[in-house]
Amino acid sequence: MPSGALLLVLTAATLHALWNVLVAGAPDIEAATAVALAVGVVVFAPVAAATWRVDGDAIPYIAVSAVLEAVYFGLLVAAYRRADLSLVYPLTRGLAPVFVLLASVVLLGIATSAGEVVVVAVVAVGIVLVRGVGGRGDGWTLGLIVAIAATIAGYTLVDRYGVRHASPLPYLELVLAVPAAIYAVRIGRRRLRAALTPRSASAGLASFGAYVLVLLALRLASAASVAAVRESSIVIAVGLAAILLREPVGKRRFVGAAMVAIGVAVIALA
Repeated sequence: MPSGALLLVLTAATLHALWNVLVAGAPDIEAATAVALAVGVVVFAPVAAATWRVDGDAIPYIAVSAVLEAVYFGLLVAAYRRADLSLVYPLTRGLAPVFVLLASVVLLGIATSAGEVVVVAVVAVGIVLVRGVGGRGDGWTLGLIVAIAATIAGYTLVDRYGVRHASPLPYLELVLAVPAAIYAVRIGRRRLRAALTPRSASAGLASFGAYVLVLLALRLASAASVAAVRESSIVIAVGLAAILLREPVGKRRFVGAAMVAIGVAVIALA
């Protein structure tokens, strides 16, 4: 991978981890998420308009992806209310590619290899290390984590085909406009005003900015290599959670997050 592409992807990974940290540490996580979505959609609307190309065939994919994104953000807020980001982030980001791989095998009939099975096992061990045994993350929290990973896998599969019929940024703009509107109405003006802070606004800019940087990196390097390096966000998020959120991230969780990141990166390269 060229050094320029590597820098872009690492910055994108950092921004993706950062927006999650900013939202998870907000006093009102739901309102902060609503503000972040709205800010991102509004600020990047002119860029999306300048690069506009959305074919009619993209509309069904956009509709399905928008619903999945709305569910994803709702579940993510619920998970961050119940558990540490250093638990939720690596587990959801690690399980999602595994679900995509399984769906590709079961639903699309794509053959898998022994190497991919080994990699999935590595991810599983990493997930166990992140979670711990008998620690936080049981019951409802684990259910939320699995549901979040499933929605990520769902919109990943949908977007893989939907973006073939539209320019990436306009596609993202239309997809996220729906959950942005839903959550803005749900939260109401009073909570939105209270949550409209530099922190939540920065989260919105970081979220969309990460996507834009990945698009730029894809001009310089292969999609597989970009996707692989992007998974460094898992380790970055755990590190930021320890530093900025003061979460008790021990060596076992950090090592587990690294194993998940490496395993997912290998899946992306397969």
